[in-house]
Amino acid sequence: MKLTKKASEFYESWLGSTHPLEDSDPEFTEIYLNFLFDDVSSEINLSTHERLKITLAYLAVIGAKRAYGRLVTAALKNGVKAGEIREILYQAAPYAGFGKLEEIFYAMNEAFKQAGVTLPLADAGTTTRENREEKGLAVQKEIFPAIDKFNADAPEDERHIRKFLSANCFGDFYTREGLELKFRELLTFVYVLSLGYAKPQLLGHIAGNFHVGNDRAKLIDVTTALVPFIGYPVALNAFAAIDEVSKKG
Repeated sequence: MKLTKKASEFYESWLGSTHPLEDSDPEFTEIYLNFLFDDVSSEINLSTHERLKITLAYLAVIGAKRAYGRLVTAALKNGVKAGEIREILYQAAPYAGFGKLEEIFYAMNEAFKQAGVTLPLADAGTTTRENREEKGLAVQKEIFPAIDKFNADAPEDERHIRKFLSANCFGDFYTREGLELKFRELLTFVYVLSLGYAKPQLLGHIAGNFHVGNDRAKLIDVTTALVPFIGYPVALNAFAAIDEVSKKG
């Protein structure tokens, strides 16, 4: 397997120069790693931590247990805090669905144990059953200033979903300690992008990212960084969505 100098450096930093497919499929592994760690790395302006975190977000949502576990180890090795890794997974739940993530929790916790991380980690919640909807709605307003009109326009028999979004998605998760709001919204772009079929939500969260300060360049970089994982159809759809929202100003 022949890797470029840049790819070799990233490979050693992230994976410790061992990949499960290296022995059985060296040709494919060479193409994949050179693309991921050289071609893509040359086109993006993201820190190692940012890149590891957004990749963890993607792998969690698609349920890639083995790859996710390896990347948790790589993230810890590169200085990403265990609490940050946990928050990325927790926040994925309302997007991927709670049931889909159970195996990913096992992979995360096994990687933590192997790295000597003591479990459970400290609690990070900041809301109660009584104030979670109020606090969640306040966060929504920071990201989506027109949320009140959006909620008011909902059909009567769907308004419980709007309450679920405020109380659960935002109140239970976005309000947690460990990650700043701006980065949480960037993660949500990744979660929704990873689903591949949620265009209205993708457009909404692109606009939300713009509102909290994640600009077009950031979203282009994040999407580009994920191309080896999401594939070209999903990436091209994401670029089209970014273009669509950008044109609206």
